[in-house]
Amino acid sequence: MAGSDFGPWTIHDSSTETREECVGLVAIVTWLIAAMVGIYLLYVWLSGGGLRQQATKVTRFPTLLIFTHPVLAVSALICWVVYVLTLERIFAWLSFGVLTASALLGFTMFTRWLGGGRHARGAEQRFPVIAVVLHGVAGLTTFVLVLLTAAIASGA
Repeated sequence: MAGSDFGPWTIHDSSTETREECVGLVAIVTWLIAAMVGIYLLYVWLSGGGLRQQATKVTRFPTLLIFTHPVLAVSALICWVVYVLTLERIFAWLSFGVLTASALLGFTMFTRWLGGGRHARGAEQRFPVIAVVLHGVAGLTTFVLVLLTAAIASGA
């Protein structure tokens, strides 16, 4: 929390706290948009036989990659919600660290999806471009908001 400590009286900079809370809530909204589109992409992949194609190596997306990305993203979101509720900066940085790992996995899937292009094979060839772009933009926006808020919370 931002502010100065004068013995039993603590002076808080309410404008900084309000800004952190506001940006924190906006990050949650963008996170939820990314999550909803991600759930849709997972549905498309699963309904297109993504798991069945693992045995024949038809897909470019290993199962571990497909499921670790959202597990990390949800874990980071939980840390972020704790940060927004408590304004304890350790949770902001923990969230950012876990989100970074999730983002790297997401970027890996994106480059594998791009590498397939028109010749993509497997369930991922059915991904609508607009859904992939929306998921990526929402994820990137969330990443930047979390980084900026964590930096502001640390006084940087």
